Amino acid sequence: MVLPALVQEISKGNYLCCKPPINLQGYLLGNPVTNIGFDHNHRIPFAHGMALISDELYESMKRICKGEYESVDPSNTECLKLVEEYHKCTDRINYSLVTTPLCEDEDPSPDCYDYRYVLTTYWANDESVRGALRINKESKGKWVRCDWDMPYTNDIKSSVPYHMNNSINGYPSLIFSGDHDMYVPSLGTQAWIRSLNYSVTDDWRPWIIGDQIAGYTRTYANKMTFATIKARGHTPEYKPEESYIMFQRWISGKPI
Repeated sequence: MVLPALVQEISKGNYLCCKPPINLQGYLLGNPVTNIGFDHNHRIPFAHGMALISDELYESMKRICKGEYESVDPSNTECLKLVEEYHKCTDRINYSLVTTPLCEDEDPSPDCYDYRYVLTTYWANDESVRGALRINKESKGKWVRCDWDMPYTNDIKSSVPYHMNNSINGYPSLIFSGDHDMYVPSLGTQAWIRSLNYSVTDDWRPWIIGDQIAGYTRTYANKMTFATIKARGHTPEYKPEESYIMFQRWISGKPI
């Protein structure tokens, strides 16, 4: 949500001041939160495509809710009931990667994927590690992987206008999605990209590593490339090799 606005501010600053200017050449985003309407409402067709909800429930939700599943009109009680049924089917799904088990956030078991995050916390706060990294005890406190308590003001409700402005200024972008991420489904990402209304210059095709399909890609006239990574979740850690190769091709100016 934040990065497209940051790109815009850097671009403005380069025109107004700052010698030498920041060498801004483009930007990339992975499974980016962009607009809650696009992102969250497309969880329902994603869940249907993954066979997490039935055809009947999906068709009823489309008909009764008319595409709005997140901010449902309180008077539309029939839609509210359908959304409740949807949550009954998906609440125990790991939204980060739907093919993996859902782990307990507070105390994951050692056989859980998320347990590695506990280990990184132990490792990063070990005194011998901190000593080897020359971390100043007086200036740095405990290492925290994700500081969810950091205070901030959420005043950007949609980053779509920022993407449009960055496109107008000629900055290339790579927007990539793990196709098994339910937090920010690739369907929603494709929807807001289409809303920019740019023509396609390189239409939907598979991209290959070795002789295997690693995902699918499409490029638009505003120099925006969209790519999926097959069987990947919310972040590159789930498919590091494929993510790295995709990035290397894009940053080198080669077709993905």
